[in-house]
Amino acid sequence: MTTDAADPRLDAYPALAAYLRQMDAPLDQGIPPMPQEPPRTPGGGRRGMREVPRARRVGETPRARRVGETPRVRRVGETPRVRRVREASRATPVPPVRVSPRTLHTGIVNGALGITAMWAVQAELSARLDVLFATGAHLTGLLAGYGILVMLFLMSRVPAVEHGVGADRLARTHAVGGRYVLSLCAAHALLALCGYAAHADTDLLHATLDLLGYPGLAAATAGTTLLTAVGVTSARALRRRVRHEAWRAVHLLTYLGAALAFAHQLAGPDVAGGVLSLGLWSLLHATVAVLLVWYRVVVPVRQALRHSLRVIGVRDEGPGVVSVVVQGIGVDELRAEPGQFFRWRFLRRRLWHTALPFSLSAPVRDDTLRITVKAAGDHTRRIRRLRPGTRVLATGPFGALTAHRRTRRKVLLLAGGVGITPMRALFETLPGGPGDLTLLYRAGSAEQLVLREELEAIARTRQAGLHYLLGRSDASFDPLAPQALRNLIPDLADHDVYLCGPPGMSAAATTALVRAGVPEDRIHAECFTF
Repeated sequence: MTTDAADPRLDAYPALAAYLRQMDAPLDQGIPPMPQEPPRTPGGGRRGMREVPRARRVGETPRARRVGETPRVRRVGETPRVRRVREASRATPVPPVRVSPRTLHTGIVNGALGITAMWAVQAELSARLDVLFATGAHLTGLLAGYGILVMLFLMSRVPAVEHGVGADRLARTHAVGGRYVLSLCAAHALLALCGYAAHADTDLLHATLDLLGYPGLAAATAGTTLLTAVGVTSARALRRRVRHEAWRAVHLLTYLGAALAFAHQLAGPDVAGGVLSLGLWSLLHATVAVLLVWYRVVVPVRQALRHSLRVIGVRDEGPGVVSVVVQGIGVDELRAEPGQFFRWRFLRRRLWHTALPFSLSAPVRDDTLRITVKAAGDHTRRIRRLRPGTRVLATGPFGALTAHRRTRRKVLLLAGGVGITPMRALFETLPGGPGDLTLLYRAGSAEQLVLREELEAIARTRQAGLHYLLGRSDASFDPLAPQALRNLIPDLADHDVYLCGPPGMSAAATTALVRAGVPEDRIHAECFTF
């Protein structure tokens, strides 16, 4: 979305308004001034010339005839208002739709309340023990089924949600929500078992054997077992010991578990008891299924066929760090913003089966995308051996660490290690006048600085601040301490802060920034260790 530099709302930010005027200036350069007509005589003619009437062209307005504009034929059925809207849409790209974290949270909570209301309408009021158990089993079962839908939706990669909430926050919400869903599944199974045992006047063992004799309940038990296996392998203690490929293979069982649970839900009285509830429940599942297939299968395949991405260069940037340049056809159509990332799949042996998330380390130019990768494992070490011509499948863009989060004129970019990659792209592209942008780059030593020459060139060109915070932190030295940050940036509390780095550094920096006076809602961070 473009901003008029003469907008009165920018009066409070004179430097930003000056920068926007400077950015708009080239649009007017190279356009020759309109030739002046010779002065007219009082009688309406030109001095020394006889005015000859000119025939009006078809489709030419009176104003076009007066100033010599090229006539434009009006389309059939096109009104002036439609024409103005079409021309404006060509000049100003429509901004992408974004769902805010608050909107997403509100929608999830309202959905849970709606499910609870549906249960309450059908709930049977009774003091009998078996009825109480059954009523609780119905509520937990409905909420567990709804929770499974929410977990799948969070990972469906809908662009409006990904760009508004952020992939890292979605992944963390998915991880936390998964624990609640598994707890609801366990509670549903236990309450249903106890209710059946109380109703049949039998013990839990015989009740379990009896219930497993029903095909629908056996399918539900298998689905719950699969979901439990996914949850166990996703636990932090075990996740670090499992290879990524094995974890992903187990995680795919979520879809089978959800399908088995859905088949069980259709047989339950709360869903199948009414046409409205059955239709609504089926519509919710169908919608989530379509979103999953569309954004996780159809869109990536379409992008691969349309853009035909290939590696055109690999360049060393420092110890264990390389930049990979990828070129394709019509890359601008991806609408990738500085600060975002793609999931990259390089089609070569021992790399093709894994999609790796890497941020863009430079703005999109000439149908090229660039990423900068640090060797931190087997896959990232193989990237440095890529050869020009290697086919690439890139899904995205993802991430919400973009200019749309900005709320203040002054911005601090704080990067740690290879987290400099999205910060470097933002450092070049964020609007701002002299002194409005500052980049703090935290590294263990000067040898670990990445893209240093580019950063210093950008700082000179834009008259922006650039500081390297080098050395290891200990009790006597902490360059991210609140007072140290205030010494570097006296008006730190008036800044927006973009933060990207290792988890420990990001957590410490967030704490220090809050203690230094920066409101937490103006600290925009993204962490890729999901």
